[in-house]
Amino acid sequence: MNTLIKLEITRTLRNKKFMFFSVIYPSALYLLISGSQNTTDRIGGTDLTFPAFFMVSMASFGAITAVLMGNSEKIAKEREKGWVRQLRLTALPGRGYVLAKIASAAVVTLPCIVVVFLVAATVKDVRFDAWQWLALTGTIWAGSLCFAALGVAIGYLASGDAVRPITMIIYFGLSILGGLWMPTTTFAPWLQSLAKWLPTHAYAALGQAIEAGNAPDTKDVAVLAAYFLLFAGGAAWLYRKDTLKA
Repeated sequence: MNTLIKLEITRTLRNKKFMFFSVIYPSALYLLISGSQNTTDRIGGTDLTFPAFFMVSMASFGAITAVLMGNSEKIAKEREKGWVRQLRLTALPGRGYVLAKIASAAVVTLPCIVVVFLVAATVKDVRFDAWQWLALTGTIWAGSLCFAALGVAIGYLASGDAVRPITMIIYFGLSILGGLWMPTTTFAPWLQSLAKWLPTHAYAALGQAIEAGNAPDTKDVAVLAAYFLLFAGGAAWLYRKDTLKA
C-alpha cells in the first residue's frame, strides 16, 4: 500500500494543470475577491475583516478543489480503463486504493492552504497569533477529509464521461451556496437558512470561529461530521457494489 501511495503522490505532483488549479488558483481568486476591499471593513454579522474572512473561504475552497476534483475524476477514469480491476488481483486491500487517493490529495491540500495564508499575510496584511495560524491550518486540512470522501463516492458513482460535469455542478454549487465566494449574509433569508446546513458553510465556519478567537461552534462540527459519515458510508457502499459488479 505504501508503494501505491508514493505512486499516487508522484502522479499528483507531476500534474501541472491540477497543481495550478489546486494551489495557485485559490490564491489568485482570493486576491481578485479581496483586492477591492480595504483591511478595516467588517463582514456583516461577524467581527472579521474582508481579507480575513475570505482567507479562510479561499483556503477551504482550494482544499475542496484538491480532494474533490482530484479524487472523483481519477477514480472514474481508472475504473473505466480497468486499472482498479487490475489492482483487485493483487494483494492490495480494497481500502488501500481509497487511502492512496486520499493521501495524494492531502499532499496538495496543505500547500494550497499555506499559499493562501502567505498571500493574505503579505499582500493584505492579515495578522493572527501563532496558535491561530496553526489551528486554522490543522482544522482546514482535517476538514477536507469530508470532501475527499465525497470525491471517492462520486468517482464510483459516475462514469468517465459523466464524472466531470457532475463534479463541477456539486463543486461550484456547494462552494457558492455555502458562502465561500460571498458572505451568506448577502443571501435571501430562505437561502441563508439552507446554507447553514451545507457542509461547505460548516467547513468555513470552523476556521472563521478560530479567526475570531473562539472555539468552533458545536453545530458546525456536528454538521461536518454528519456529512463525512454520509459521504464515507456512500463511498464504501459504492465501492462494494462496484467490486461485486466486477
